[in-house]
Formats: sequence, structure tokens, C-alpha cells
Amino acid sequence: MHRVGGRYSFALQARSYFRRHLAHRGFDVIVEDLNKIPLFTPGWSRTPVLLLVHHLFGRTAFGQAPLPIAALTWLLERPLPSAYRNVPVIAVSPSTRDDLVHRGFSAQRVSVIPNGVDTDRYTVDAGVPRFDDPTLLYLGRLRRYKGVDTVIEAVARLRERGLRVRFIVAGQGDDRARLEARAEALGVADAVHFEGFVSEERKLELLRRSWLHVLTSANEGWGITVLEAAACATPTVGSDAPGLRDSIRDGITGRLVRHGDVEALSTVLAELLGDAQRRHQMGQACIEHAARYSWDAAARQLRDRLAAPLDSPLGLP
Repeated sequence: MHRVGGRYSFALQARSYFRRHLAHRGFDVIVEDLNKIPLFTPGWSRTPVLLLVHHLFGRTAFGQAPLPIAALTWLLERPLPSAYRNVPVIAVSPSTRDDLVHRGFSAQRVSVIPNGVDTDRYTVDAGVPRFDDPTLLYLGRLRRYKGVDTVIEAVARLRERGLRVRFIVAGQGDDRARLEARAEALGVADAVHFEGFVSEERKLELLRRSWLHVLTSANEGWGITVLEAAACATPTVGSDAPGLRDSIRDGITGRLVRHGDVEALSTVLAELLGDAQRRHQMGQACIEHAARYSWDAAARQLRDRLAAPLDSPLGLP
């Protein structure tokens, strides 16, 4: 593992670092993980390249990054189809694949290999009961595009209806201060608990004990916490948005609601929090759903794709 540069300087330093320290080692393939700023590896590497894409940002970049970074991200995504024209691509969800094809990538070169879940670690434990009070859980980075404020507003609506609910926010990020202020302004600061960064042990406990997991972001590549929650028999209520449409089976392992629709979100939450039998049925379906996405299965699919000729037009379905 070689660490090069920082959050914003990595893309500028990666090419020269590779040439100085790694190019001589004769790798068979370079897997470029596209994360906001592309490295345009095919333009400077003689080694075959495989592109891994979680999701592209498009205009949603302007909702989570400073204007210069957002504008740069948006601009650099525009030449991707031509820059990676002859490169095989792995997308982590059908939504990401469809977005890539819509932008001009060849459908014949994009394979879908979903992210997995550690099905040995994330399990149901009969000795760990659900919280006594109706409890919602968000677990992830606190960024504006994640839409955590939508859940806080829904909690306020539920309180207006006389429903007692607690919302645990586990994670850290630059949107925390704004979210705390929003909870205070809505009069639900006592119901919204910011835990900050949590250990793996606490994370597992929260996933097992919460009544519902919520993920109301505008865009996800897949939504890995959806599968982690599912493996713990905890349904997810999420935005009807790219990625989440793939990881949540609407009406079976959770519910999808229109992104940003607080009234619809609060209505769905009220229905599920008030129906223990429905939550149990969804929880059982969640366990079966998560079992299909082990990391071992994902690793086998990636191994098979890497073992095939990289210039072949189609890898896995």
C-alpha cells in the first residue's frame, strides 16, 4: 500500500509517483477506482487498465463540495466516455451501469459486480434485542447530499402526530453542525442523537438493535450499509434514487420514497414503526437478500473478469 498526496492532491501526484516507483514492477493490470477526479490512466499507462466505478456525481457534486471542486468534478466527468473508450468497466450496480451507458460508454464493455457484505460478521443475534423505543438509524458520512436533514424533518413530523421516535446518527463529516442546528430549530434535538464515529462493535450493535435503517441520499453507487443492515434483519427506508433502487427491494426488504419528500417519508416511517409484523416479515426477507451478496461472491466475479482477456468486449452480465 502506497499513500500518495492528500484528498485533493492525489490526482495530481499519482501519475508521476507510479512512473517513479511502480511502473518497473511489470503489473498485469491496473484497476483504477474512479473517485471524483479521474486519473485518465489509459492515456499514460502501457499496462492494461480496468475501470471500477461506484457512481458518477453529475450535478449532485454541487450539493456536497465547494464550488471549485464541484465544478471541476462535473467538468472532468464529461470526457470519460472517450478517455476510457477501449477500457473494460465494472459498475457496482445496474443504476451506475445505466448512467455510464447514458453518458456514452459502450454497454458491451460495462459489467456489473455489486459490492458485497460480510455475512459472517453481520448476522442476527437472538441475544441482542431491539431498542425499547422506536429507533431509526443513519450510519455513514455526514455530507449534505446524504439527505440526513430529510430524516430529521420527518422525525419532527412524526412528533407532531404524537409518535415517539428516536433517531441515531452515527458517523462524522462536515455537515454535522448544520444538522445539529436543524434538529434544534425543529425542536427535536432531544430525539436526534449524534454519536460521531463509532467502533465496529458499536456499529454492529446499532444495526441489530435499531427498528429501521434510513438512507435518504440523492445518489449512491450501491448503498453498502443497506446490505449490512439487511444481514442483521433490519429493513431500510431510502430515497428512490440511483443505487438505492438496486440494494433495496421496495416493499420486500424496505421502502423507497421520493427523494426529499418529507411527508411521504414520515408517512412510510409511521406505517412501518407501527407494524411489528410487517417489520419482521421484511427482516426475514432482508436476511435472504443479503445472503446473495457475500464478498466471496464479489471476489469470484472480479477474479473471473480479470482472468478473461481485458480487450474482450463483454465480461460478466
